[in-house]
Amino acid sequence: MSSADASRSLIHAPVGKTLWEMTWPVIFGVATLISFNVVDTFFISLLGTDPLAAVSFTFPVTFTVVSLTIGLGIGTSAVIARKYGSDRPEEAHFDAFGALSVSALLVLVLALIGYLLMDPIFLLLQAHDRLLPLIREYMTLWFAGCVMLVTPMVGNAVLRASGDTRTPSIIMASGGLANAIFDPILIFGWGPIPAMGVEGAALASVISWASGLILIFWLLKRKQLVSFRPANGLGFAKAWVKSSREVLKIGTPAAGANMLTPLAMSVMTAIIAAYGAPAVAAFGVGTRLESLASIIILALSMSLPPLISQNFGADKIQRVRYAYNTALKAVLIIQAGIYLLMVLTAPWIASAFAEEEKVAEIVELFIYIMPLGYGLQGWIILSNSSFNAIHQPMHALWLSIIRLFVFFVPLSYLGSLMADLTGLFIGGVVANFITAAIAYFWFSRELRRFDEQGV
Repeated sequence: MSSADASRSLIHAPVGKTLWEMTWPVIFGVATLISFNVVDTFFISLLGTDPLAAVSFTFPVTFTVVSLTIGLGIGTSAVIARKYGSDRPEEAHFDAFGALSVSALLVLVLALIGYLLMDPIFLLLQAHDRLLPLIREYMTLWFAGCVMLVTPMVGNAVLRASGDTRTPSIIMASGGLANAIFDPILIFGWGPIPAMGVEGAALASVISWASGLILIFWLLKRKQLVSFRPANGLGFAKAWVKSSREVLKIGTPAAGANMLTPLAMSVMTAIIAAYGAPAVAAFGVGTRLESLASIIILALSMSLPPLISQNFGADKIQRVRYAYNTALKAVLIIQAGIYLLMVLTAPWIASAFAEEEKVAEIVELFIYIMPLGYGLQGWIILSNSSFNAIHQPMHALWLSIIRLFVFFVPLSYLGSLMADLTGLFIGGVVANFITAAIAYFWFSRELRRFDEQGV
């Protein structure tokens, strides 16, 4: 299907059917990728508590770079999908080039800053001195290769904006598969390949990114979704600046909103560090399990925005409302089932990801409490991505601030003072409940405003 055909499908075909057809390939891709990331955590856990804790400390930093990339992908998708919806494909193709190039430049700068300030950053996160050598081993390679992460992710956003969600899923799955294959080989050694420990885990990630980079370049060229030729009569430099500004107008607040999550996670990690390395290691496992349990949410956060953006561009607000409400209902029901499954398998999961009994106990406690709020967290995430899709990035940014720093961190900390780790986890669930209600009524109000005033 051409990009034009896909656009017509998104603005004319039945919403529920279209959303499902766009989402299921993404579910497969996200599930495969996250499953391999959980496998990555499992292999690292076999090295012992210190390596697992060291890599857990890196999560807020690595997620900062990833969040910047995700935010720029959101901006890319919103701008390009709206132009497809308003029948301006030539502009969409040049915007794809602008998005890819400016994203690579921004990630390169962030990675360089992270590398130069590596020790101060992790000392600020309360990492123990004995963990710093392991952290350096992992992060040096990670920073060196993370520029190759941005192009596949933003390239996938270009594909999704055109209505193609199957190809990005294949790219995600292939990258995860490459990582899973190289992980045990490089971590533990095989034949002439020496055991590299946590450094091997980082190298496996870099190899998987490199393969995704090659694949996305080939696909974008083959599908003719990227053009170096401006379509608006401007010179190349002026057109590139204009295109970059359009993407950054949405992508920068979206990136800022996404980077608030690792900032909040840094604060949470510092709070949990007071309970010792086993608690930090268990929290690191818990955050990765959260990603696995949130596959449907993550998939919808990728498939819903192009559908909303294209219909927003075509002034079809009722279809936007129906798609949003359909996604929220699905998330709440599915996450309730996932919670029950996690509770039933909690002892097995805890023992699989923790060698020490204390770590396993905390992982199990995490599973009993935190997933209760995942459905509500899904409402927040989908509302956030929907705000970006209707070109309201500052609303999405403020929603993230409210969720993380008005409710999640304060209520979690208050809970820890009242009932230690149990109270901390309960505070997080309460925060998700309050913010989900705010998100729903806020987005619904914006749609009513568009109905009354017009887009």
